[in-house]
Amino acid sequence: MRKFTDMFKNLCRDDNGATAIEYGLLAALISVVIIAAVQLIGTQLDVTFDKIGAALQAANAT
Repeated sequence: MRKFTDMFKNLCRDDNGATAIEYGLLAALISVVIIAAVQLIGTQLDVTFDKIGAALQAANAT
């Protein structure tokens, strides 16, 4: 029983995996921000190109 409690105490004190988890969470957060930014910019570009296309068609019609 003593061995088990010592092993459990050592396991609780061990923080080697915590750094890897923190880096993983940070990478996930950065990915979410990048995806959101790309979607927002993509939508704005789509609207801009639609306006340009409409202006070119109007200029070509005259």
